[in-house]
Amino acid sequence: MKTKSLLFILTVAAFFASSSLFAQGFQPPAEGKAVIYFVRVSGWGGAVSFEYFHGDKYIGVFKGKNYMRYECDPGEQLLWASSENKEFLTADLKAGGTYIVIVDVIMGGWKAHVGLKPITVNDRELFERAKKLIMKKKPVVTPEEKIKKLNKKLEDFIPEMLSRYENEWKDKRNFRHISPDMAIPPDELK
Repeated sequence: MKTKSLLFILTVAAFFASSSLFAQGFQPPAEGKAVIYFVRVSGWGGAVSFEYFHGDKYIGVFKGKNYMRYECDPGEQLLWASSENKEFLTADLKAGGTYIVIVDVIMGGWKAHVGLKPITVNDRELFERAKKLIMKKKPVVTPEEKIKKLNKKLEDFIPEMLSRYENEWKDKRNFRHISPDMAIPPDELK
């Protein structure tokens, strides 16, 4: 009987501990972390999935007019997305900061291209569209088992793309950057 009670208490505690991950609306990052919201505000190309990476790790996938919440360490980071093209985004994140990256769907040859555009509250129209979506829906969460499986499946692809970024694309293409001052002010997240 004690075992069932303990199991029930642990299950309820785990649910409440993880509920902010699945909650709609802006959720602050954990202590000492930063959070990035990857947001697709357009329904155009809704059937096309884009895959997201943080450095050498696959972190998730989603399609359509949705968003993904990603929490990571502050400081210098390399984020990227994959479709027919590869789009990179450098970042210098501050602890406690909340950032928004608009995911653009761009006409491609065989499949839609992905674009990553960090925004601030000064990008008022895009910010309001992103905020409305985040306040209305829960984030898309890629199951941890799928993340592990795809990191294993892409163990050759990821280093190849990072090598191409360093040796071919980094200095030839104008990739965007998230600076610490691009964090969304807390009063705008309500």
